Amino acid sequence: MTAPLTLLIAALGGEGGGVLTSWIVNAAQDSNLPVQATSIPGVAQRTGATTYYVEIWPQTWDEIGGAEPVFALSPSPGEIDVFASSELLETGRQIQSGYVTPDRTLLIASTHRVFATSEKMKMGDGRADNKQLVQVAGDRSKSQIFFDMEDAARNAGAHISAVLLGSIAGCGTLPISDETFREGIRAEGKAVEANLAGFEAGLKAAKGDVAVQALQPEDRFAHVTATPDLLKRAASFPAEVQPTLDHAIRRLMDFQDTAYAGLYLDRLAPYADGEVDVLVRVAKYLAVRMSFEDVIRVAQAKTRPERLARIRAETGAAAGDSVKVTEFLKPGIAEFCDVLPEGIARMVLARAEKSEKLRNWHKGMELNSSSVTGFLKLKTLAGMRRWRRRTWRFRREQESIEAWLDLISQAQKLNAALAAEIAECARLIKGYSDTHVRGTGNFGRINAALIGPALRREIDAESAAVDIAAAREAALADPDGLTLTQTLSASAVPVPARREAAE
Repeated sequence: MTAPLTLLIAALGGEGGGVLTSWIVNAAQDSNLPVQATSIPGVAQRTGATTYYVEIWPQTWDEIGGAEPVFALSPSPGEIDVFASSELLETGRQIQSGYVTPDRTLLIASTHRVFATSEKMKMGDGRADNKQLVQVAGDRSKSQIFFDMEDAARNAGAHISAVLLGSIAGCGTLPISDETFREGIRAEGKAVEANLAGFEAGLKAAKGDVAVQALQPEDRFAHVTATPDLLKRAASFPAEVQPTLDHAIRRLMDFQDTAYAGLYLDRLAPYADGEVDVLVRVAKYLAVRMSFEDVIRVAQAKTRPERLARIRAETGAAAGDSVKVTEFLKPGIAEFCDVLPEGIARMVLARAEKSEKLRNWHKGMELNSSSVTGFLKLKTLAGMRRWRRRTWRFRREQESIEAWLDLISQAQKLNAALAAEIAECARLIKGYSDTHVRGTGNFGRINAALIGPALRREIDAESAAVDIAAAREAALADPDGLTLTQTLSASAVPVPARREAAE
């Protein structure tokens, strides 16, 4: 019994999913094949993809004698022949909905990620596990084609939709020739060369003509080269921590300078001969804590040359096109004081305590960072890195880091699991302004209720390690701290009252 070939596509807002569908429909029509396409819009750009459903009859109009095939208006779970997705998490969502099945579906997916709003909102690391998503996709589909379509599109100077079209053409399932797709791109007459380049990149990846890179985390500090002295010092640490040290040293050199990266190794050295698990955790979170977020850091990130190149690639801008980048900023009194010298910051914050208007002050700004004046403003702010050591925020962060390391050192003498869980509590302290205050306050509550008593041997160290882990996850799951209160109430020690961390 002849049945239509079913194709389901998931694409994010702005990725050209509608254009992609039109290319497929036009190619089918040019091949004299009956075809129908429908779409279901997503709620927003990153709360759900727009899905496009295409049915193609595998016989030409001449072969069926002009009879009208019956097409469905929407996809049915378990009845999809080819599923194509421009982003990894969207692949998981459609698998969860039952559209991808191991007995039928050829799955085509990009391995890159565009983080969902729900992932960004969590206080902890809310990102989905990429490797787990790839594994599930492989287990739930009949065959698979995985590669980084965003990277392929960037290299080709094309939209990701063109790369996705090439991968669909190259999968060998559609009864449409590669040349018919190419002719459709040419006939449209829009960004022809770029779209053809993207199509060829996707086509080659799908056919296995190019090597597909394994899924790797992005290294934002690959442009930084560590000095021979730092590399020599890092080499003396155990092998298990070497990958972390390589990234951490370059991250801290980018954040501040070589001496600051050296301070990182100095602080890590006392843990080198202890439990490897503790060393690995301290190495990771110490690097994160020492490269804390402030307005100087934000300006550094926004003025990187590769950022504008990435934005141009994402928007599909041609070589001669102008791209305007608008930054929406809203610094408050806390962010303003973070970059001031300690004495001045204390004076301003003391005045803010007495003035509700000053305490709640925020300055909303829209800055065109693609203009000369806008870029220079950000570059000037980023250049304040050389004075960062004299700022109020820097001093507070260093004191907090030293106190955290001291707790870990004390715990390591009692119980390795306790020390590891205290190190992991660094996940609570992040960001700036209200987020930083809230996280610091939650850490203070866990310290008072569990860490302190454990170090004073008032409660069992192993039991305390378990309770600390539970309390930390409760704090990360609930920004308001109610879950943390309930979790601490279940412990055998008095629960400290919730209070905001002092500025």
